[in-house]
Amino acid sequence: MTRSTEEWFGRTEDAAIPQRVRLRVWQRDDGRCQCGCNRKIAVGEAWDLDHKDALINGGLHREANLRVILRAHHKIKTSEDVKIKAKVARVRAKHIGIRPRSQFACSRRTPWKKKINGQVERR
Repeated sequence: MTRSTEEWFGRTEDAAIPQRVRLRVWQRDDGRCQCGCNRKIAVGEAWDLDHKDALINGGLHREANLRVILRAHHKIKTSEDVKIKAKVARVRAKHIGIRPRSQFACSRRTPWKKKINGQVERR
């Protein structure tokens, strides 16, 4: 009878992933990049464990959410995750009425307006 292994959960989002968990994920994914290319990772190639659902977008720090991915592909996925997080934050801020101040001196949110001839006057 084989011993069943409990799934690993990180106590915090910053918790280091143990070597035994890295090995289990590597074996589960058969040493192939899980970004979609399904390429076999060669010996000596740089690879990382990636969270399928990014932590910044609500993913959990657990073994089931980890996958093997080449380091170059991981950088691309991380930048996409950050873009998604920024978009969600902008939409949420707009929804509750918080908007960043405009960079323009005479935008509609200021009490000043600029005429076509260049004069600035109060609205």
